Amino acid sequence: MIATHHADLLCEAVSRLGSEKAFEVLARARQLEAEGRTIVHLEVGEPDFDTPAHIKRAGIEAIEHNFSHYTPSAGIVELRDVIADYAGTFRGIAPFHRDEVVVSPGAKPVIWNILSALLDPGDEMVYADPAYPAYASCASYLQAKAVPVPLLESRNFQLDLDVLAKTLSSKTKVLVINSPHNPTGGVLSIEDLRVIADLAIKHDILVISDEIYSRNLYDGEFVSIATLPGMRERTIIVDGFSKAYAMTGWRLGYAIMPARLAKTVTLFANNTYSCVATFVQRAGIAALTGDDTPIQEMNEIFHKRRDRIVAGLNAIPNVSCTTPAGAFYAFPNFSKITTDDMHLANFLLEDGGVAALGGSCFGKAGVGYLRFSYAASFENIDLALERVRTALTTYRK
Repeated sequence: MIATHHADLLCEAVSRLGSEKAFEVLARARQLEAEGRTIVHLEVGEPDFDTPAHIKRAGIEAIEHNFSHYTPSAGIVELRDVIADYAGTFRGIAPFHRDEVVVSPGAKPVIWNILSALLDPGDEMVYADPAYPAYASCASYLQAKAVPVPLLESRNFQLDLDVLAKTLSSKTKVLVINSPHNPTGGVLSIEDLRVIADLAIKHDILVISDEIYSRNLYDGEFVSIATLPGMRERTIIVDGFSKAYAMTGWRLGYAIMPARLAKTVTLFANNTYSCVATFVQRAGIAALTGDDTPIQEMNEIFHKRRDRIVAGLNAIPNVSCTTPAGAFYAFPNFSKITTDDMHLANFLLEDGGVAALGGSCFGKAGVGYLRFSYAASFENIDLALERVRTALTTYRK
């Protein structure tokens, strides 16, 4: 009898999955640290702050009061009501309804479930390039066609609207936008959002607006495309607690969408993770209803760190960096040194002791760039800049 090798029995669809390079780089950086190296971590998009005290207290108290049982798959009513009210108030529109809210263990699962509910094989999903890898990975897995539209460094990483207009068609099912943006820190202007809205209405397209960095904005007020005429009913808002509230490990996100779609997305939740931990959801209520001062203070520090790292990168010979308007990433251009950004990122880690990501991790339009997360102390930012400058003097393509 011929032995069965189970490793050879993986489904074909697995070959279409992408990965998030940040966690691979983090693992290698940890390995180097275990060998005695000191590494400056600028690879993972994780606030280095502690979760605010009132949120932690709410989670602890919820455990002590035995909020540790199953909940409805869409989330507890109390949290969904708070999200519905907060999301409308923050965006300056009428509150949403709890039936439009689906709570998830982080934003990534709900993005996956939304796309799973919407995309058939052959459908087109248009998205910005470079981009958070999960969008294209999910579309590819579902055998949909992921169609990138470039972001332009000359526009401070806003979409090429001419290319977008030519790309959208009757074949397009979904358009994904992310503002403030990972990995570039770009923010879509109100003028750009109006153009995008007009195109979405013209082609009858659903827009998934990933607004996870909506509280990480440095100039002006955040504007959601859902607030524009005709867009509330065709916009799916993705948001969560990881970035604004320094709650990455709590795993708490949500999406707001038409109630009919929310039922289907909830069905996917029911079939996968069942529900989010109850005490985590109680902590989410405290995050949205409690003192907002710590969140504002964290963002002010991010603002100062942004200015520090951008100035430092622009002072390095043959490196240029636009000033990101939001999120907490710098996306400097290293193409005068090399277009092999993955090789350069590996060199900076192995030889320079700085963990960063190659821009091509996020798509073809990221070739020649690196992503640095400035969710790090001023001391570590300064040390990273010094190490990068020194390492580049010995770098060979």
